[in-house]
Amino acid sequence: MIEYDRFLSQSALKSQGSAIRKMGVMAIRPDMISFAPGYPDPVTYAWPEFREIANELLAGGQSSVLQYGPTRGHKPFIEALVELLASRGIAATPDQVLVTTGSQQGLDLAGRMLLDPGDVVLVELPAYTGAISAFRNTEARLAGVRQSPDGIDLDDLQAVVARERAAGRRVRFLYLVPNFQNPTGLLLSREKRRLLLEWASRDDLLIVEDDPYGALYFEDTASAEDTRPIKADDTEGRVIYLSSFSKTLAPGFRVAWLTAPEPLIAKLEVLKQTEDLLTPSLDQHIVYEAYRRGILTERLPMLRKFYQDKRTTMQRTLREELGDQVAWPEPKGGFFLWVSLPVRCATDEMLPRAIEARVIYVAGSAFFVDGTGRNTMRLSFSLPSHDKIVEGVRRLAKVVKAEIAGHPMPVEI
Repeated sequence: MIEYDRFLSQSALKSQGSAIRKMGVMAIRPDMISFAPGYPDPVTYAWPEFREIANELLAGGQSSVLQYGPTRGHKPFIEALVELLASRGIAATPDQVLVTTGSQQGLDLAGRMLLDPGDVVLVELPAYTGAISAFRNTEARLAGVRQSPDGIDLDDLQAVVARERAAGRRVRFLYLVPNFQNPTGLLLSREKRRLLLEWASRDDLLIVEDDPYGALYFEDTASAEDTRPIKADDTEGRVIYLSSFSKTLAPGFRVAWLTAPEPLIAKLEVLKQTEDLLTPSLDQHIVYEAYRRGILTERLPMLRKFYQDKRTTMQRTLREELGDQVAWPEPKGGFFLWVSLPVRCATDEMLPRAIEARVIYVAGSAFFVDGTGRNTMRLSFSLPSHDKIVEGVRRLAKVVKAEIAGHPMPVEI
């Protein structure tokens, strides 16, 4: 038997799988209700329109649909993305846009471009696990910054930067999800967006802004103005902005994009060539046609109401079943509820008992780079039906009540 670890790089040996993806495998069981993966609900996909577009593209004999293409992306699609960015307040030119194979690739490329081993990345506490994995793969050091109810804590941000620099470490950039953050669902305030740009200029740092959920604000609590990207007011070129069609059209297309100053795009293009040469041409053409025909724009109001109603169902059932025994910040958009149990509870240790009760969540500790957050968990309301949300919360509530009974303490968000 060959011991293959002998052949692996140190980076491969240190790499860890996604806790969320592992939960997704367990969710395949037909009797399991899963609040783990942040998947969009397939009933929202424009199935007839996608089928019509694909048939037209494949019947037309246009070679570019199935041929290699430019690494930066299909030119008409890039021009459409410039238009889409403008609708979000971001002024960009085609040479400032790169199409990526999902935003996960964008994070990987940004990490490879900006980080050397030992460099410091500033991330929210808690932070998106996909970003944590991408940046750790570069052997960077991840420094966590606390959040407050209106997003990242700016005082703590300054303190963390000062501490890392005092230790002789090179701080490179801040990564954050300002709109309906994964996992907390928090919305960064407008004032903090402005102050972050001032901070980045003053401290001579970059910001990597990840915005997969910004279009999915809930109209009962938020507006398009509340989700205006940080990049929209970036006059110095300090923000790398990532976004995606995975949550609004379908994740199977694996089509996302980023915008940044052209010198950075040129370097990112070279790095992308070493990964996959280009984002699949057929996927780009389908998404481009869906955008050009107005399918996305027409469906956004429906999507917002669809997920808003699911959020309401989950919150109502949690209150009915658990009352004030748990707490969470009310999400104003996106896919997630971030639930806190009494501080002595450990949701990672509770998870096997939840699985026995045929319900799954993601333990909060997976999202923290400092080892904290063990009394938290992320619940995704995006995929289950309303009936399954109700039944799943009831199953989970029984497990949570038993856990709290052994750890009676006040709950803090």
